[in-house]
This record gives sequence, C-alpha cells and structure tokens, in this order.
Amino acid sequence: MWLQVLVAAIFGYLLGSIPFGLLLTRFAGFGDIRAIGSGNIGATNVLRTGNRWLALATLLLDCGKAVAAVLIVRYFVPYPPLAYSVAGIAAFLGHLFPVWLGFKGGKGVATYIGALLGINWIVGLIFCAVWLFIAVVRRTSSLAAITAAITAPIFSYIFSGPHLASGAAFMSLLLIYKHRANISRILAGTEPKIGGGSGK
Repeated sequence: MWLQVLVAAIFGYLLGSIPFGLLLTRFAGFGDIRAIGSGNIGATNVLRTGNRWLALATLLLDCGKAVAAVLIVRYFVPYPPLAYSVAGIAAFLGHLFPVWLGFKGGKGVATYIGALLGINWIVGLIFCAVWLFIAVVRRTSSLAAITAAITAPIFSYIFSGPHLASGAAFMSLLLIYKHRANISRILAGTEPKIGGGSGK
C-alpha cells in the first residue's frame, strides 16, 4: 500500500509541477511571466499580460493537472483511497514548489480547486462558490482565495470526513502562507481590487 501511495505522490508532484502559465506566455510571445506584475506563474498574473484567453487557459490547465493526477491514480489504484488523495495534494505541492523553477511556483488556488474537485467534487464546487461570493462582494481575488481556503477544511470534514479535512487543512495553510504578502496589503488597505490595478 505504501509503495502505491509513494508512486502516487511522485506522479502527482511531477504533473502538478508543470508551469503552464510560464509555458503558455512564452509560446504566446510575452516572454517570461516571472518578469511581469507579481512574478507569479498563475492565472492572475498571466491576466496582467492583457490576454484574458491565455489567463483562462492557464487557470483551466492548472486546475486540470490536479484533477488529472487524482483521476489517473484513482483509475489505476482504486484502493486505498489515500493514494489518489495524496496524488491531488502532491499536485498542489508541485505547483507551489516546482523543481524545474527552483521550487518557486504559483500560489496554488487553481490547483487546490482541482485537487478538491478530483477527490470530492462537492467540496471543490463549494470552494469555488465561496471564492466567487467573496470576489463579487469584496472585489479582491486574494481575499476570496484565503476565505475559501479557510472554509475548505470545514466543508471537507462535513462532506468527506477527517482524512480529506486534514489534507485540506494542510493545503490551506500552505496557500495562506503563499499569500502572506497579499495579507499584509489587505490589512494595510492597499491590495488591488479585481480589474483595478496591476498588484503584486
């Protein structure tokens, strides 16, 4: 069992570490996305190139790689469930800390959503709903992501049980850590609104 879990973790990490934002912006002629805006490789920073379709593609691919990691492992290793759950969490870690980029990756919102959707789609959709609600009301993407991450372990426990709740709590802590600069700006009242500035 533990060998299966280890293989699932390695597979998930490698799949999650694919830097789609960096690859897409380079292929589209925008150069290195890490030299634009916040320097992040995620969809929010890709949007700062002015290309919404490229940002949408990054969002879907960053989400999809975690979904794929879970579903592929679940297909080949249906038991134990721990294996495909670990694959999703490892994909999230791969996005945050990709070995190809010196372990400096994105903030993980889309990949977190993908991991949740793959493991328990209800929890994943609730995460999206919380994010959307806060984004519409407060018009702050980072605040929406942090709020959704804080609530994710609660809904994970309700709809899936303690195992997913533990994994969600782990991912939430990392996501909040990656947003520490955003948190400082939120507290200072300087965090850019959605559609209102370049931000960091």
